Amino acid sequence: MEKKITYTFGKLNCAETIIKEFNERNGTDIPVALGSGMGSGLTTGSICGAINASVVILGYLYGRENSDEINKVRPFVNQYMKELVDKYGSELCIDLKKNKISCEEIVNVSYEKLEEIIKKIKEEF
Repeated sequence: MEKKITYTFGKLNCAETIIKEFNERNGTDIPVALGSGMGSGLTTGSICGAINASVVILGYLYGRENSDEINKVRPFVNQYMKELVDKYGSELCIDLKKNKISCEEIVNVSYEKLEEIIKKIKEEF
């Protein structure tokens, strides 16, 4: 990753931070608002917002528009999720917090994995 992401609690949530940072680094215009309901594990401790927003970005960039198209992004999302679960034992916000994983750490690791997956997608297609 080219530079560390600074996550500031009380500003943008983790998902919004991922989307905003991606836009700034890549010249995209993915609506940051897509991440607004994802923080704190969809507000319930469920799937981490940083992870969720990264998957939204992958879908935005490489997803399909209709059922006639092959869902090319699906195996890459599966790989992304497996790598994060292997690293942390869970993708759930509540578990990450119980295991003392900071929001800043998961934002940075999620973003780094996002960049790795995008690189693999570009190599394959």
